[in-house]
Amino acid sequence: MPRRQLENNATQGDDAPFHPFPGSDLEPASIRSDPPMAFLETDVGRIHYDHYRSDRAATMVLIHGWGMSGEFWNSAVEALAATGYGAIVIDHRGCGRSDRAFRDMSIDAIAADVAAIVGQCSVDQVVLNGWSLGAAIAVAAASRLGAKVAGLVLTCGATPRYTQADDFPHGGKPEDVLAIAGAITADRPGFFRMLAQGAAAEGANPALTDWFERAFLASGPRASQTLMDLVTLDQRDILSSFAFPVLSIGGKKDGIADPAIAGFAANCARNGKVLMFETGHSPHLEDPARYNAAIIEFMESLA
Repeated sequence: MPRRQLENNATQGDDAPFHPFPGSDLEPASIRSDPPMAFLETDVGRIHYDHYRSDRAATMVLIHGWGMSGEFWNSAVEALAATGYGAIVIDHRGCGRSDRAFRDMSIDAIAADVAAIVGQCSVDQVVLNGWSLGAAIAVAAASRLGAKVAGLVLTCGATPRYTQADDFPHGGKPEDVLAIAGAITADRPGFFRMLAQGAAAEGANPALTDWFERAFLASGPRASQTLMDLVTLDQRDILSSFAFPVLSIGGKKDGIADPAIAGFAANCARNGKVLMFETGHSPHLEDPARYNAAIIEFMESLA
C-alpha cells in the first residue's frame, strides 16, 4: 500500500493533454536515439532502451519507477539534450516496451540489465538517476558499474530502505507492501487507479493521473514481484560505500515514499546532498523546470 491512504477523489476535467516537454521550445526531433528501438537481448527476453548520444563525457541513465516506463523521463531527456548531455532511458523487465515473461523480476536482476546496457552502449562515464523503486535499482547498478559511475541521483527514492525496521523509523509497514500483490489480484484497475492518484500531489496536472494509470495497467502480470523486494531491502551499507556525489531529491507532499527517506539517504552517503521540492512523488513531472535545472546543475558540478 502507499505510505498513506490514497483517496479516490482526483479532479477530472477537460484540460488540455499533458505535454511531455513542459516549458521547452525544442522539438522532439532535437534529440536522437541511435540505434532506434534498441534492445538488450537476454536468454529469456529483451530489455528495451533508448540511447540519446552526446559528445559530452557524462551520460545520465534514467531508471523509471515501478510499473512505469521510460517515457516519463521525456522532459528530462530534452533538458539534458539542450545542454549537450546524453541519456540512456531504460524500460524495466515487464514494463514499457520490454518483454513481459521474465521469471526473475528482482531489483538485482533489473540492476544487472542496467549495467549490461551501459556496457552495450560503450559509454565511459554515467550518472545514474532512479525514480522511486528505480532509485533502489540505481544503487544496485552503481555497485556493479564501479568506476564508470560519476554520480547518483535519487528521485523520491525507495532507498536505502522503504519499510520500517527496528533501527529505521521511516517509511511504511512491511505488511502493507506484502498486501499489494493481493490487492492487484482482487481489483487490478481499481488498485492502479488509486495508486495513480497518489503518484502526484493534490493540485497537480490531472492528466498525470491518467498517464500513470495507463502505465500501471500496461505493466506485466509479474511486475508486482519486483515490488516485493522492498519488504526487506536494505542498501544502507552499499549507499554509504560510494565515494561519488549523491543528490537525493524528495517531495515534501509525497504520499508513496516517506519524505524523510530522502534526507536519510543523503546523510547515509559519504558525499550526499538533499533537495526537497513542494511536490508529491513525481517532482520531475510536477515541477519539471526546477527539477531539470537541478539535475543539469548536478551534472555540471561533476565536470
